[in-house]
Amino acid sequence: QWQLVESGGGLVQPGGSLTLSCAASSLTLEYHAMSWFRRAPGKEREGVSCINSADSHTHYADSVKGRFTISRDNAKNTVYLQMNSLKPEDTAIYYCAVNRDYYCSGYARNLYDYWGQGTQVTVSS
Repeated sequence: QWQLVESGGGLVQPGGSLTLSCAASSLTLEYHAMSWFRRAPGKEREGVSCINSADSHTHYADSVKGRFTISRDNAKNTVYLQMNSLKPEDTAIYYCAVNRDYYCSGYARNLYDYWGQGTQVTVSS
């Protein structure tokens, strides 16, 4: 049974940092682009960041560019999202997902076959 398990969420003050991890089992992430999504209260799910499988080319939503960094460790079958300078508007449930393609082909939901259960990030003083 495959699993994608996110961890690292929590409560942090504005300006703080968190690092999210997404670990896979019974799935080989090495050949797939990986993305992070988030869903804030009362809003639709949005794509936050994506990383290619081979060349580690990355993409970021404008709202997080310069503050978030996505990375991957294929040997550990894990993807990370380093989040710095967090703002209250970053509060959301964060999900990782496996893209069908090896490159970042977008954030349309039908491009992703596997999703994690999500981890809550709350930015508040």
